[in-house]
Amino acid sequence: MTDLMTPKAFEAALREVGKTRYHDLHRFHKKLHGGQCSFEQVQAWALNRYCYQEAVPRKDAAFMSRVHDRALRREWIHRIHDHDGFGEEPGGIERWLILTDALGFDRDYVVSRKGAMSATKFAVEAYVHFVREQPLVVAVASSLTELFAPSIHRERISGMLEHYDFVDDNVMAYFKRRLSQAPRDSDFALEYVKANCRTRQEQDGCIDAVKFKCDVLWSQLDALWTGYVDGAIPPGAWRPGEGMKKKARAGRAGKSRAAAA
Repeated sequence: MTDLMTPKAFEAALREVGKTRYHDLHRFHKKLHGGQCSFEQVQAWALNRYCYQEAVPRKDAAFMSRVHDRALRREWIHRIHDHDGFGEEPGGIERWLILTDALGFDRDYVVSRKGAMSATKFAVEAYVHFVREQPLVVAVASSLTELFAPSIHRERISGMLEHYDFVDDNVMAYFKRRLSQAPRDSDFALEYVKANCRTRQEQDGCIDAVKFKCDVLWSQLDALWTGYVDGAIPPGAWRPGEGMKKKARAGRAGKSRAAAA
């Protein structure tokens, strides 16, 4: 098909991707949010997910380096501030480190990414590369998984607060902040791609970009499941007990309520 989709049909096609491919459908998230993960599995998830959090402002900086439109740069730069922080605002990466603090990790170990699985690092770097290399409108579209993010954040907040005794409101601060940030960002990105796709090929490229981003997120959870549920931890990846703060080395910092029952 070569006919340009109407804005309404184009938006519907973008949203349809999330119904079948967003990572809220992954069995690892069902296990995590349902309180069925061990403490060590939650640790593995948070440690590896840090690599993605750390990559987001880098991909946004790579995107901005290609943008000649000052208005677009002024709009986009707050995404970097959201993650890296700005002024008195600590940023999302700092809030993620509060989560890994609660899980007993030494911050230097988390930030080094030494314990992350290779599959995790390859996936997030593929995302940075994609945004750096694809046409601008397609690069913007890759961020549209944020259309689907609030629902998974709400599920994660309620599920983890209910089921894990090492989780409190402070630990969930990252996800609570994203409940307002993600809709703001996705609204802008959605209107941008709808306004700037001039051909059906560009529209199809944007839909494929959302699929690609879903694949990036999904593949990270596949790797987590293989490594820390099936027990096939790959060489060089974190093993329980490594990278812990000194005060946490003597014992586990917390447990799931399901495991305690």
